[in-house]
Amino acid sequence: MLRKIVAIGPESTGKSTLCAQLASHYETIWCPEYAREYLLTNGTNYSYDDLLTIAKGQLNLEAEYTASLKTHSLPLLESGGSIPLFIDTDMYVMKVWCEFVFGKCHRFILDNIIEKKYDLYLLCNTDLPWVKDELREYPDFKTREKLFSIYKDILINQQVPWVEIKGTEEERLQIAIDAVDRLLKK
Repeated sequence: MLRKIVAIGPESTGKSTLCAQLASHYETIWCPEYAREYLLTNGTNYSYDDLLTIAKGQLNLEAEYTASLKTHSLPLLESGGSIPLFIDTDMYVMKVWCEFVFGKCHRFILDNIIEKKYDLYLLCNTDLPWVKDELREYPDFKTREKLFSIYKDILINQQVPWVEIKGTEEERLQIAIDAVDRLLKK
C-alpha cells in the first residue's frame, strides 16, 4: 500500500530537509514543493492567481511522483507491502498562504483539500533558526508562530493523524521515523 506523508508548516521549518532525510531512510522518493521552482523561475512578485497556478502545479507534481513510485515499487505493492511517499507541501499550505497573504482562498484549493487523501501529517515547528533565502518572506518569530498556530489548528480539526516535529535535527528525524514506522505497521 502506498502511504502518503505530508510535511507542512511555516517557511524555514525544515520541511524539505525532513522529506529528503525520510526518503533516504526508507529508500524511497519525496515530492518537492512546486512553489519554490515556480517562484525562482517567475519571480517573487506573485499574485492571488499565481497561487492557483502553484496549487495546480503542486498537485500535478504529486501525481507524477505517485505514479513513478507505484511503477518502481509494483512488486512490493502487489505483495501487500507498504511504501511511503513523502510530500513537501499540500493544499492546506496553499490555503494558509492564500488566506494569510490575500485574505481569501481559491475554491479549487478548498475542493482539493476535501478530495485528496493522505495518511499522515508532519507539522514542522518553528524551533529551528530562520534561514534567509531569496524566496522567504517572514523572518520575524511572531509571524512564524502565528502561522504555526494556524497549521496546528487545521490539523487538530481534521481526521488524518499528525505529529509535531520539533527539537534538534536528530530529534526531529527520530520523531518523524517513529510516526512513519507506526503508520507502516498498520
